[in-house]
Amino acid sequence: MHNVKINTDIKKGRIDKNIYGHFAEHLGRCIYGGIYVGDDSDIPNVDGMRLDVVEALKKVKIPVLRWPGGCFADEYHWMDGIGEKSLRPSMVNTHWGNVTENNSFGTHEFFKLCEILGCEPYICGNVGSGSVQEMSQWIEYMTFGGKSPMSDLRRENGQENSWPLKYFGVGNESWGCGGCMRPEYYADLYRRYQKYCRNYDDNILYKIACGPSDDDYRWTEVLMREAGNYMDALALHYYTIPSGNFEDKSPATGFNEKEWFTTLKQTLYMEELISRHSAIMDVYDKEKKVKLIVDEWGVWYEAEPGTNPKFLYQQNTLRDALIAALNFHIFHNHNERVTMANIAQTVNVLQALVLTDGEKMIKTPTYHIFEMYTKYHDSDLLDISYDPGEYIMEGSKLPHISVSASKKDGQVFLSLVNLSHKDSAAVCIEMRGEDYSFIEGRILTSDTIDCHNTFEKPKAIAPDVFDKIILQQGKYIVKAPSSSVAVLTFG
Repeated sequence: MHNVKINTDIKKGRIDKNIYGHFAEHLGRCIYGGIYVGDDSDIPNVDGMRLDVVEALKKVKIPVLRWPGGCFADEYHWMDGIGEKSLRPSMVNTHWGNVTENNSFGTHEFFKLCEILGCEPYICGNVGSGSVQEMSQWIEYMTFGGKSPMSDLRRENGQENSWPLKYFGVGNESWGCGGCMRPEYYADLYRRYQKYCRNYDDNILYKIACGPSDDDYRWTEVLMREAGNYMDALALHYYTIPSGNFEDKSPATGFNEKEWFTTLKQTLYMEELISRHSAIMDVYDKEKKVKLIVDEWGVWYEAEPGTNPKFLYQQNTLRDALIAALNFHIFHNHNERVTMANIAQTVNVLQALVLTDGEKMIKTPTYHIFEMYTKYHDSDLLDISYDPGEYIMEGSKLPHISVSASKKDGQVFLSLVNLSHKDSAAVCIEMRGEDYSFIEGRILTSDTIDCHNTFEKPKAIAPDVFDKIILQQGKYIVKAPSSSVAVLTFG
């Protein structure tokens, strides 16, 4: 029996809704065919945005959307994506398959998408191949309401009013695809570029510096030492890869129990990364003014057979649902530093929420976790203690369960992940501080660990009512089946 004690009257910080953020890059079929089909498409759309995808994404209450990349950001020249679409120049997407990009989805279309979804835009600027002037003019084009060459150009292109823009990334992965820079060089470059990211009218930019990849602690050290006073946040990127090696990826489906175990183990490494990078940041920023944003995370498998390997299209199983839930629990526990995270990516790429095939669309298990966890948006993390138990395979250990709890509008939410692929988990929940008159639950699980939705069977896995809850001597006894994620609501 796993004992869980929840102190409903002790709050441990706010869970920022932006940790449930998203990332949409010009990569494969994420934008074109996934989100955007053009207003002359036979697929039902609004201003070119396909309605089925829009409606699905509205239900997960996307708080913030990062665009246009990713690696694409540092070869993207924004002026190519404005004006009459038939006159926009094409470009070669050198990072993602050398396909031709026609720039029909640009700045105006992105802001329209954010307006439709009701989310905050997060734009990543071009440092790798772009100039200070180009970045400065883009910000002026988007955010200046007065009269200037850039604001007049915006009006000529049909947008009278400036757009509100808070989140702005100064470059992406500058240590790699964004320029192969040393941290000392990027720190100086960041200081220079951010100086010309001006605040116009009442629009105040939240400036995000390119942070480390995985365990590159030296990058964090140098950036915080040399440029920490000039940034609002530092961005961390970490992808779960079953083998831990980018050169040795495995299929998204058809995996065995050992691969289930090792993939979850790789996911939990996020805890160590955030803890150690945060400790370095603490040396230079004891008040935690600079936030740590995990603006690329998720699981990375082999591309599906028969697809362009550069399009990074992969299936999405129950295992990936647990990966999402485990990451959210880690982000919850680091809410003082981690105030945003953006899963890679929203549609048709890597750990996508939605997959499309022509007119067809399906929701993935990861989608369902995002929908189930909307309760956590801007809620207060509660103090909890629990016995995680042990999930053992070939001498290696993981926690048997992972638990997180929060409070909002008088209700308490508890999410329970059973990591084991074979053993159920009996859990005794003790609520301290307040009494609750009702409880309801939902669960995502399957008897098959690689269960996933397909276009032929779009509802093979979906949330169900969870009622295996017994009130016994003032405590709630729950039996969580193996390989499951449950969300309970107490009210």
